[in-house]
Amino acid sequence: MECSENIIETPVSSKWREYFGNDNPIFLEIGCGKGNFIVKKAIENPNGNFIAIEGQDTVILRALEKAKAAETQNLRFVMAFLNNMSDMFEENQLDGIYLNFSDPWPKARHAKRRLTYRERLFDYKWAVKPGGFAEIKTDNDGLYEFTLKEIKALGYDIVEQTENLHESEYESKYTTTEYEEKFRNSGKNINYVKIMF
Repeated sequence: MECSENIIETPVSSKWREYFGNDNPIFLEIGCGKGNFIVKKAIENPNGNFIAIEGQDTVILRALEKAKAAETQNLRFVMAFLNNMSDMFEENQLDGIYLNFSDPWPKARHAKRRLTYRERLFDYKWAVKPGGFAEIKTDNDGLYEFTLKEIKALGYDIVEQTENLHESEYESKYTTTEYEEKFRNSGKNINYVKIMF
């Protein structure tokens, strides 16, 4: 694939430090889309390591092009759908996880496919070290309400929460995605929640 120098073809869970060549904190975005968010994160945080996972090859190509243009040294991509954290990571290996505008799977029978389903959230906690976080953003109000219920069912600590991120006290702290900019420009509210593990 074009721009493939930053792709990890078959990640080995024990080798992430080797892939980056340092011991810096590691952050993961599941479903990076066209890469606007994760590339900006990598640029803004040169002392962090960033992993972007995306299952759609045509979409990840756009993200790879952005990373190459930005000459990011602290960003790696995996083209895959991640079902279990243990497929790619070790316990307590990550410092944080980002879920930005995940597929809402609106039908009730598809609830278990949502990336914020409680078994998924529990799996993220396994991979993230104590004191680490998950940040979740969505334009879908139904998914947001579902997510809050799942978080509360697991008893995780919510440290930041708003139904309108760009009109909140948190707005200036956060990096945007392509979708987010589009929604913000159209006046659509962005739901946001941050949990600590």
